Amino acid sequence: METQVQGRAAAGAQDAGTRPAATVRDAAFDVMRRLGMTTIFANPGSTEVSLLAGFPDDLEFVLALHEGSVVGMAAGHALGRGAPSLVLVHSMPGFGNSVAALATARLNHAPLVVIVGQQDRRHLELDPFLAGRLNGLAGEYPVWVDQPLRPQDVPGAIVRAHHEAVTARGPAIVIVPMDDWLAPAPAPHEIFGASRMLRSAGADPDVVEELAALLDDAASPVIVAGAGADSPDGWAALVALAERLGCPVWQEPFGPQAGFPQDHPQFAGHLPARRARLRDVLAPHDTVLVAGTGMLRQYPYDEGPLVEPGTRVAVVSQDAAEAHRSPVDVAVLGSPAAVCAALAGAVTPRRAFDGAPLTSRPPAPEPPAAGEPLRAAHVLAALGDRLPRDAIVVEESPSSRLQLNAHIPAREPMGFVSAMGLLGFGMPASIGLKMARPDRPIIAVLGDGSSLYSIQALWSAVQYRAGVVLVVLVNGGYAIMDRLSEKTGQAGPWPALDGLDIGGFARAQSCETRRVATHEELLRTLDELTVDLAQRETPLLLEAIVAQDPTFDA
Repeated sequence: METQVQGRAAAGAQDAGTRPAATVRDAAFDVMRRLGMTTIFANPGSTEVSLLAGFPDDLEFVLALHEGSVVGMAAGHALGRGAPSLVLVHSMPGFGNSVAALATARLNHAPLVVIVGQQDRRHLELDPFLAGRLNGLAGEYPVWVDQPLRPQDVPGAIVRAHHEAVTARGPAIVIVPMDDWLAPAPAPHEIFGASRMLRSAGADPDVVEELAALLDDAASPVIVAGAGADSPDGWAALVALAERLGCPVWQEPFGPQAGFPQDHPQFAGHLPARRARLRDVLAPHDTVLVAGTGMLRQYPYDEGPLVEPGTRVAVVSQDAAEAHRSPVDVAVLGSPAAVCAALAGAVTPRRAFDGAPLTSRPPAPEPPAAGEPLRAAHVLAALGDRLPRDAIVVEESPSSRLQLNAHIPAREPMGFVSAMGLLGFGMPASIGLKMARPDRPIIAVLGDGSSLYSIQALWSAVQYRAGVVLVVLVNGGYAIMDRLSEKTGQAGPWPALDGLDIGGFARAQSCETRRVATHEELLRTLDELTVDLAQRETPLLLEAIVAQDPTFDA
């Protein structure tokens, strides 16, 4: 996808060079077209009117009602299309509202170009209303931030932001004072930035040789697959390497995407997010190859190392921060797909794996007895039985995530997406994903509390006909906090959430809803909803009324 987008950018460069635009705004629109960023996700205000009034017909404007939804939708859209999506937010208040979502986009490696409006350049020194100190507002989460020195530098800054977003896989920020858009356009040669940015995905032979020697010397190697391997090339490379080694493959703990087919017989499961249990799981192996993530995200703090002493660990990641912070023997900064594909041809083949599958879906729980409530496992098992192979499942139900992983394996690339960070990311991300990938069935599984953080995103789903199904597990409580507080032996101060009408919030935005509270209703409704899930053109929110699960284990 990236090559196609940048090929279009190159094809348009000559046209832009022979057809000077009248204003900075016109030149910026030309740049957006060249880069393939023709959809703009926005919640604008007065400082953006000079950009948006008379918006070109060949570009698409998508409005959301809160900046968290704006960024979440754009991030899902970017992940779905494999290229940066464009965001527009309103000066200090809009940028401030977007920060948590931008942090989550960074953690999910979603490439975004974010244009932030600013007050008129001509009186910024007087700190006018709606001016903001924007450069540091999002902290270190943007991969790049720039406020161009001249209006004529804005189009080139957008080009640079696009390249930075792809290279560092996160949000790149361009701050634009409102009067810049109507300033005279730069000359074509002043729109700096490479017309084509080619990124080599090769594997250094010396690196491959060192990793191959490490694996060949192993008595019992194991692979850990991370989100950075979630692509057709990444899956193919890890499958080839795992089959060559005849070794198990685990999924990283708390990964935002799946890095290996979870119905492959050598898939061993999801690693735990506690050190003692992680050490136990990896103890039978003397060498660990981690591909597509760092080493290794945990949740509660436990004493001790991540692996048993003497275990050798290598990490392959295209994220420099992941590689740099990993306490391992060898860290490789590079494409996991390219490195692992080369490794598959370089390691000495071992006896092929010929055992029974290392993991399998647990059986569906018995239907609840008469008068007994549904539980999350009933819903997730029923979904797992019915979803088509190419479905994309967006997860944001923290107290049920382990059960979702068990009952709904990712069977194709981009089969699983989870929000890392901000609650409220999952709903808009699923909407943006559907807008980018209308060819694939997309379903979101959300907790009732999670859904409330961005429930207003449903308005955009209705308005722009994003046919995603959102399954909200309604247990009427703050389940994950309830379970964690029980481990301390003390109750928390928060009230129950049983007075909320989530379906009512959805219907108020003209979103279709269903509600199920019995096993029979659940199966009948899912049979109906999943038969043509890919073809849906309107959103639907399904409330599944479930009891809280009595335990939670990270």
